[in-house]
Amino acid sequence: MNRKFVKPVPADFPTTGNELGAVSGVQPKLLARAIDGKFVVGLTAEELYARFDNCSDLVEQLTAYCIRKLAEQPGRPVEELLLQVRLAAESKGWDVSPAELDWIMSKLALQLDDRSR
Repeated sequence: MNRKFVKPVPADFPTTGNELGAVSGVQPKLLARAIDGKFVVGLTAEELYARFDNCSDLVEQLTAYCIRKLAEQPGRPVEELLLQVRLAAESKGWDVSPAELDWIMSKLALQLDDRSR
């Protein structure tokens, strides 16, 4: 897939922790995939961008949700809402790694902090 990326993946976006797989045995193993005749460990640039794009979209959706909830309940602490959102996100079975969920929640907290100023 040779497409131009719309926005660059920021340096703070997690690039590891998305590896899925298990190999049995005593000897250490390297999880790799064959792509276009080459062995690739980890995400390709396109896969990384797709994961980033998905997480960015979740940040936007969760920001809108949180703003709506805070408007409905003006006295509610932001920290309490963020905890509730985190717990709900963990139970949803979304295709995000724990590191990606940490990134999503940190960006969500920043978005809410910026809007409250």
